[in-house]
Formats: sequence, C-alpha cells, structure tokens
Amino acid sequence: MLLITGATGNVGSELVKDLTAAGVTPRVLVRDASKAPAGTQGVVGDFSDPDSLKRALDGVDTAFLLAPFLPTMVDLQAAFIAAAKEAGVKHIVKLSAMGTGADAPVALLRWHASAEAVLKESGIAWTCIQPNGFMQNLLGMANLIKTQGIIPAPAADARISHIDIRDIAASIASTLTSTGHEGKTYVLSGPAAITYDEMAADVSAAIGRAVSYVPITSEQFVGSLTSMGMPAWMADGLDELYAFYRTGAGSKVTADVEQLTGRPAIPFAQFAKDFAQAFR
Repeated sequence: MLLITGATGNVGSELVKDLTAAGVTPRVLVRDASKAPAGTQGVVGDFSDPDSLKRALDGVDTAFLLAPFLPTMVDLQAAFIAAAKEAGVKHIVKLSAMGTGADAPVALLRWHASAEAVLKESGIAWTCIQPNGFMQNLLGMANLIKTQGIIPAPAADARISHIDIRDIAASIASTLTSTGHEGKTYVLSGPAAITYDEMAADVSAAIGRAVSYVPITSEQFVGSLTSMGMPAWMADGLDELYAFYRTGAGSKVTADVEQLTGRPAIPFAQFAKDFAQAFR
C-alpha cells in the first residue's frame, strides 16, 4: 500500500494524477473525506493527530511525506516518521528543497534539513527530493499580469532554475513505483537558469502582450504580502528565499528530472504557453 500526504496541494494533486493514470490506487491522508481525489482511498487525518496517523499508515509499505509549510513542520514530520516506523513502513520519500542544509540562510531550508536528519536516523529507507522554486508560483501573480502587465519580485537579476510542478510529480512517482532509490537525494531543477526579465519575455510571447519584470525591494515585497493577510513569519521566510536567490544559489541546473522520468525537464517557455490562459 502506498500513502500520499499533501495529496490536495499543488505537488500532491499532480502526483496523484500521475499515479492513478499509471493504474496505482494510493491511499491519501486528507482532513476532509470529500476532498480525497478521484481514484484514491481517502483516510481522514492530520499530522498532529497520532491516532489518525496510525490509521492512515496501517498496512502501508511506502509513504510520500509532504508536510504543511508551518513553523512546526519539523515536529509534524518527526511525528509522522515515528508513526511510520511503528507501523512498519519500509520506505519514505520526502519532499524537501534545493539548498537545504543545517546552516542555510533560509529558515525553510534549515527546517527541511532537520526533518531530513530525523528521517535518515529513523532506520527507515529514505529518498529525499529537493526541487528548486516552482514555475507554478507565478500563477499567484496572474491577476497583476492580466491587469497591469507586470511581474513584481525582489529577485534583482538572479538566475533561477525554476521547475515545473509536473516534473516534480513525475520524478516523485518514479521513486515511489520503481526500485533503487533508497538512500538517495535527487536535486530537481528546470533545464535552464533564467532571470525574471527572461521569464517576463516568455510570458509576453505566450500571451501576445507585453509583460515586464518590476524589481522591488524586500520591504515592498514583505509589506505587500502582509497587507494581503499573509502571516509575517511566512512573508519573512519567502523574503529570505529571494535573498538566497540573489546570491546565485538558485542557479544550479541538474539532470535528475531526466534521470528519473526519462525525458528532459519542461522549459519555462513551455510552461508559459501551457498556462497562457491564466495570464490573459
């Protein structure tokens, strides 16, 4: 039995599509039974509810671990790992992030490093998936692109090898349904590291209308996010990530997507074409 956590989120929902298309019927951990994706076996539960984890993990051989982005995410993942060990789970594939490390200058990356360490020390066979920033994050700016023709971000001229969520999901599906991935870390990127100016040019070409990148300051970025209701800790965390990108740390390009899926990673220009309607 295969258990998927985070199945209703961006990566998880795409992963479930890939698995069900391949004839796999995964179990999914959901807070609301009505939200279980089609073709899955829904189990109602929560990372903070030990009894629900026990129910969800009963009979599970392999689990995909995707924890919510919260300041408590290390503790939540540790609780899941402990429950998985007690249930006899043989293999856990964890979603992490490129740049993860105990001394990383970004809180999220340090949290991922701590959770990876818990997993590696658990005795359960592990695989860590470390993707770069998601191309689909740009969809959060779709309204600004449609109404003002701008992409504002505090990225300066940093080159970032953003990755399509569809490639992340396909890579994870490979590690869950084939052998030989235990004890390995895969760092996933898009096929090229590009600037926000180049991203804007690709979106412009895809929608047939000029879109420009507008560099903004950290203060403007955090202020904008908090004014829309985002918690300050989360806005500050995202700002840390952009500061990390400005050092060039997000420019790494790897071949791990092709290694896992057998096809090249999706370029940003293709992503822009595929989602052009969202930006028009």
